[in-house]
Amino acid sequence: MNTSVRPDVRPASPHFSSGPCAKRPGWSLQVLADACLGRSHRSKAGKAKLAAVIDRTRAVLGVPDDYRIGIVPASDTGAVEMALWSLLGARGVDMLAWESFGAGWASDVTKQLGLDDVRVIEADYGVLPDLSQVDFSRDVVFTWNGTTSGVRVPDGGWIATDRGGLTICDATSAAFAMDLPWDKLDVTTYSWQKVLGGEGQHGMLILSPRAVERLETFVPPRPLPKIFRLTKGGKLIDGVFQGATINTPSMLAVEDALDGLAWAADAGGLPALIARTRANMAVLEAWVARTPWVDFLAANLVYRSPTSVCLKVVDPWFAGLPAADQAAAVKRLAGVLEDEGVAYDIAGHRDAPPGLRIWAGATVETVNLEALCPWLDWAFAAVKAET
Repeated sequence: MNTSVRPDVRPASPHFSSGPCAKRPGWSLQVLADACLGRSHRSKAGKAKLAAVIDRTRAVLGVPDDYRIGIVPASDTGAVEMALWSLLGARGVDMLAWESFGAGWASDVTKQLGLDDVRVIEADYGVLPDLSQVDFSRDVVFTWNGTTSGVRVPDGGWIATDRGGLTICDATSAAFAMDLPWDKLDVTTYSWQKVLGGEGQHGMLILSPRAVERLETFVPPRPLPKIFRLTKGGKLIDGVFQGATINTPSMLAVEDALDGLAWAADAGGLPALIARTRANMAVLEAWVARTPWVDFLAANLVYRSPTSVCLKVVDPWFAGLPAADQAAAVKRLAGVLEDEGVAYDIAGHRDAPPGLRIWAGATVETVNLEALCPWLDWAFAAVKAET
């Protein structure tokens, strides 16, 4: 392949950002025409929309009937922080961190909550920590899929069924793209703008009966802002899990979430979404296998994320550059692709090693990834030739 020749086939959509992610195929502003606008979100019509998000979420993800599903403010970040501030402190805590978001949750627990009994089990970008070190008599906080490292836990087999503590899982780039074992998860969070490509602002909080019991029996040794409060008088506030949100939601974003969930159901539900994601990942795997200048940041196939696909540049030219110049080269590479209208926002996360991050979740069409790969080769060759 002559990488100096500009490819003549462009992706029909250049949206490969890892968040907010690509809208579902065929999306247009017309899908928001039925949004409940200019009315209270607590009106009968508004609450029905919010309740429908919860019901459709349960159906597509297969969430057990005795788990509670709530719509909460501030995206996945708000959902995770709500869980940390409301639930932690009853037991010791094991924090798992192998990328920036997990490290952020660990920092919040140690520095903001100031808990005394915290163990942080860490690993570098591209690998998982030793999961056998986790003590499930304690509470455990972890990301299912490391969005900024391209590393995920392989399954739920490492999580104890007879655990004493709670498992709190940030699943924001895994929900709707990977199998989540609900019997192993007590608190699960994600955001609308990830796998289904919804509009941002809101997060989802899914609680097991064990998590509800903790909320109703444990009083956190700290004041809780109103936006974090899930109980009143020692009882769960049921309305939060029936569509009566804590704060005012965007009904445009709600309508978009409903559209994404309807598309997911029509596409064949969770198995179809997982299959679409795997097909996308297969395109990138085949490209990496034949491309000498790039490799996956996650060397172990078992731990490699199929949604937030993180890549490292392994070309000797790149390896010989100072760190600052490596970062600049990646930025230039991503910029060339954006200027060509071929790929938007695919530079790696600012906290990760310099590289690329390509979203391959279910809303991305496989044919667009196939068209992207020659452009990646062309752009790399162009940037390399500049230096």
